[in-house]
Amino acid sequence: MQIQFWGATREVTGSMHLLTVDGKNILLDCGLYQGHRSEANKRNSEFPFDPASIDCMILSHAHIDHSGNIPQLIKKGYNGNVFCTHATQDLASVMLRDSAHIQEKDAEFLNKRLAKKGMPPIEPLYVMKDAENCITHFVGLGYGRPFYVTPNVKLTFQEAGHILGSAMVILDITENGQTKRLTFTGDLGRKHLPIIKDPYQIKETDYLIMESTYGNRVHDPIEDMKAELKQIVNKTVSRRGKIIVPSFSVGRTQELVYFLHQLFQEGSIPEIPIYVDSPLSVNITEVFRLHPEIYDKETNEAFLEKNEDPFGFYRLKYIRHVEDSKNLNNIQEPCMIISASGMCEAGRILHHLANNVQNPNNTILVVGYMAENTLGRRIVDKERLLKIYGEEIPLNAEVAVMHGFSAHADQKDLLNFISKIDVKKPEQVFIVHGEIDQQTALSHKIKELGIAQVHIPERGQKYTL
Repeated sequence: MQIQFWGATREVTGSMHLLTVDGKNILLDCGLYQGHRSEANKRNSEFPFDPASIDCMILSHAHIDHSGNIPQLIKKGYNGNVFCTHATQDLASVMLRDSAHIQEKDAEFLNKRLAKKGMPPIEPLYVMKDAENCITHFVGLGYGRPFYVTPNVKLTFQEAGHILGSAMVILDITENGQTKRLTFTGDLGRKHLPIIKDPYQIKETDYLIMESTYGNRVHDPIEDMKAELKQIVNKTVSRRGKIIVPSFSVGRTQELVYFLHQLFQEGSIPEIPIYVDSPLSVNITEVFRLHPEIYDKETNEAFLEKNEDPFGFYRLKYIRHVEDSKNLNNIQEPCMIISASGMCEAGRILHHLANNVQNPNNTILVVGYMAENTLGRRIVDKERLLKIYGEEIPLNAEVAVMHGFSAHADQKDLLNFISKIDVKKPEQVFIVHGEIDQQTALSHKIKELGIAQVHIPERGQKYTL
């Protein structure tokens, strides 16, 4: 068998890996690449293989950098199944339609500018019809329920602990009379995060494809998150400012709302209005409500057993309509606005940033990873001028970064996960989904555990297993 890496190679976005077994092609993830617009358009619109040659596809979870190019894959000829967990199937149905809407609106906006310059229009990567069609290819499976995706490849999903429905992909592969196990972590989560269960600990694998987003960083303790959030809210309110939160619609928004709910209950923060201004976040929260079977023990005890909703309380308002979103700009009192997209590359967060980054009383609260070459990264780096909607706007607001909210495992978590594979160590480890400095540091640490074959694949690099 062979594995070829086509995305999330020495970078964080665009997860896509091609496994070939006995002439069958199995695609692991098919995510959108996010970065410079021209490069992103080229990478996302041109596959490095014939989509019709893929025999089946396996999706680790619904985040757009893992799932977002599936409509394009099917549009260009793939006609097989997309295997995922039940919750991922529900999330992807919402998220891919939202992605199509963004593609259409971005093309519409750019075409107005191109028309003024006498230039030809561009086409969106895919449209709503493509997204809706691709969902018919999805096949949901339960955690721990083995299923043969080809005659020689048995798939089992196990909890990855990253977002609702996220899974480790475990493949037991029989070739030439011998069975080997390949495990793809997808995005590995952290233990003791609120709402969803902790990552499953595998006991054995021959080959491991591992994410490395925080391969050289140790997160702040989860126990400190509430105290840090309390301090940021109280400090901003004391100067009569607003808190603007670019947040990923899946997972991060729900976790933030969960902690705010607790802080309100304790009387630890003033009762300011909290607005979740993202139709996608609203819809995603409804999907979370549909899957209480995935909640951890703490969430069940704190909310469900008391018949309370962890995602709704009286100071919280979910915003769906555009006019209501625009009206948030007229609010003069302290409030919190949570809006997507998480990396500030699209969506309603852009107009909230454009209207609020100049005010030094405000706080931009970053609660997630910001990839290179995104507006979110430029905010984290506190660049003096931010380009939003083609205009340069000074960044005067305070920037607060909470690494503790990350749903990605840190270096300590990743090494702990590998060290507990106790039947036998992996023969080879492939490090993906991370910037090169994070990957290099993690590679050295893994080798110290006694695993000699640790690879950091380049895009297009192929390995025989």
